[in-house]
Formats: sequence, structure tokens, C-alpha cells
Amino acid sequence: MNAQDMLRLQVAHNSWINRHLHEVCDRLTDAERKRDLGAFFGSIHGTFNHLLLVDRLWMGRLTGHPFPIESLAQELHADWEALKRDRERSDAEIERFVTQLDERALDRIASYRNTRGRRRAFTVGTILTHLFHHQTHHRGQITVLIGQLGHDFGETDLIGMPGVSGRQQ
Repeated sequence: MNAQDMLRLQVAHNSWINRHLHEVCDRLTDAERKRDLGAFFGSIHGTFNHLLLVDRLWMGRLTGHPFPIESLAQELHADWEALKRDRERSDAEIERFVTQLDERALDRIASYRNTRGRRRAFTVGTILTHLFHHQTHHRGQITVLIGQLGHDFGETDLIGMPGVSGRQQ
């Protein structure tokens, strides 16, 4: 599997698992979603909000359309439905961006200033890989929080995603 195929698989999983976890969290009350359970961003809602914020920040850096933020904990949406809609729009934007990239584009250097003002530069492929790993890290926290509330979060593994094929041993 080449880098383009790997990123396309990751972007498909990213969108699928975000939709799946939104469906799970639709069954929670707003109070449950916003309950501070001690995660880095407090609650399920706070963690989903952080993921959206950071994805918007990274995509702004990659597309040349900066997304200014006040902090990594800045609340974009207090309303769950608005947060979900914005997440779906962002996932579609990320999918469009990833699917149009070729190998040369993945090797392009993207320079930016981080949230502390420090100049940084990485390849587009490295930044996208980081974006997906960051999502996975925090979605892991979200599944723990869902479990702490006594709810089942279901299948989250990439190999459990519909349409992923395996080989018989």
C-alpha cells in the first residue's frame, strides 16, 4: 500500500468513526455529553470540540486559509447538533483534500507558526498522518468516557469499518 492509499484509508476511517461515535452520543443526554469526567478537555462534548478545532487549525495551515484560535480548549459550538454538523462539514473537507493529493503533493513542505508562535515545517503527508493520529488518540478518550457513563460504544477499529477487506490466511 502506498502513502496515498494509506491516507485515503485513514480519511475514510476518520469520517466513518466520527459518524459512528456521533450516533452513539446521540443516545446520551446533553448533561452526560457535557459532564466533566476528568479527561484532558473535560467531557465528551469538550473532546469532540477540541478535535474539530484542531482539525480546522491544521486544514487552515494546509490550505493557506488560516483558522485563528484563542486556545486549544476554545469552544466552537455549545450546541451538540451544531457541533456534529460542523464536524461533518470538516470531515468532508478533509476527505476532498486528501483524495485530490498525489505523491508530489504529499511531499510538499507546509510551513506555519504553532500556537506558541514557533515556526514549524513538515511535509503534507506527515501533517495529515499526525491529524489522523491525533483524532484516534482523542477518540480513544471519548470511548473511555462513554464507557464510564455505562454506554456501549460499539466497533471502532479500522478493520471493523464496513468496506475494509482482508485476506484469508
